Amino acid sequence: MSLTKEYFMEATEACPVIPAIKNDEWLEGCKESECGIVYIIYGDICTVADIVDKVKEMGKKAIVHVDLILGLSSKEISVDFIKKYTKADGIISMKPALIKRANELGMFTIQRFYMMDALTYANIVKHVKNCNPDVVEFLPAGLPKVIQYLLEEIDKPVVASGLILDKDDVMGALKAGAFAVSTTNREMWDC
Repeated sequence: MSLTKEYFMEATEACPVIPAIKNDEWLEGCKESECGIVYIIYGDICTVADIVDKVKEMGKKAIVHVDLILGLSSKEISVDFIKKYTKADGIISMKPALIKRANELGMFTIQRFYMMDALTYANIVKHVKNCNPDVVEFLPAGLPKVIQYLLEEIDKPVVASGLILDKDDVMGALKAGAFAVSTTNREMWDC
C-alpha cells in the first residue's frame, strides 16, 4: 500500500509520535516503536536506499528528509533520485521546488518550515497554497497558538516538530490541533 494522506492520518492517529532517526543505532531502536511511520534524517546517496529498506522490513512507512541526505542537492533531480533508487514512501523538504517535483512524481510530501516570526507565518500560508504538500510540518513544536492559527489558514494536517523535551510537549502540540509530533527524542517514541 502506498502512503496516502488518509493512511498517514490513520497511522498517526493510532500512534501520534513519529520517530525521526538520525543514525543506525536509532534505526534499530525504532524497530520497537509502535509507530507505522519513520522519518529518515540521515544518510547519503550511497546508504539511503539501504536505510529505507531496513525501515520497510520493519513494516513501517519510510519518509526521507531529502534536504538532510548528503550528496543530494536542492535541485529537483534529488527527488527523482529518491523515487528511482529507493523504496521511500515520501519525502520531507523545506524547498518548494522539491515538494512540487515530488507531487509531480506522485510521492507523499511533507513541507517543513521553521517558525521564526510573523513574516515566516505569512510565507507558510503562501507556500502551502502554492506547493500543495500532503502535510505541513513546522518547528518548534511548542507554539500551540501558532498551531491553532495555522490550522485556520490551511487545509492540511499539521505535524509539530523540534524541541520535544517531554510528554507535556507532545500533549501540548496534540491538544493545540497538531495531528502528530515528530521527534528525535527517543524517550517520546512510544508516548
